[in-house]
Amino acid sequence: MPKVHIKKSEMIGGEHFKLKKIKFDLEKQDGTIEEQEREVYEHGNAVAALLYNPFQSTILLTKQFRLPSFMNGNPSGMLTEVCAGLIDDGEHPEETIKREILEETGYKINKVQKVYEAYTSAGASTELLYLYLAEYHKEQKVSEGGGVQDEGEHIELDEMSFHKCMDLLENGQIRDAKTIILLQYAMLKGVLR
Repeated sequence: MPKVHIKKSEMIGGEHFKLKKIKFDLEKQDGTIEEQEREVYEHGNAVAALLYNPFQSTILLTKQFRLPSFMNGNPSGMLTEVCAGLIDDGEHPEETIKREILEETGYKINKVQKVYEAYTSAGASTELLYLYLAEYHKEQKVSEGGGVQDEGEHIELDEMSFHKCMDLLENGQIRDAKTIILLQYAMLKGVLR
């Protein structure tokens, strides 16, 4: 296990999240010390959940504009995704995903099943993503959803059959990593048929 000594941490940008330049010493396997410098994006941790209805064999996804995708080859900037969001300070990931599901979809979900934890981009970001499955049923719909308008969210809902969703995945029309991971998990585990 390598030994690491942080020598300097300098804030170099960011209003919403923090971008830092970190200078550190890393002890390599042969025992020598190498000084390195990296930029680290302190994004905060996040949650995501695949909403599925086992009786109708449907998936509920969201669509919203994502500026970074627009800047990197997505002409419309719109992404089809699972429900997701950032964990607030002091909030448990399970509380967060239930809150995000309600805000984005209007469904009040009482039970979620954690399936994974994953670093989203470990070479540049500190974000740890908690991934969940959650059943939804029509009687759980308590509001319109659509996101939090004050936070600039304009979220569309897209309910579709599991088969259509898998076709979109196979045709490259679903390009969001967390969504791909959760859909493949659902397929491998036979969550829906």
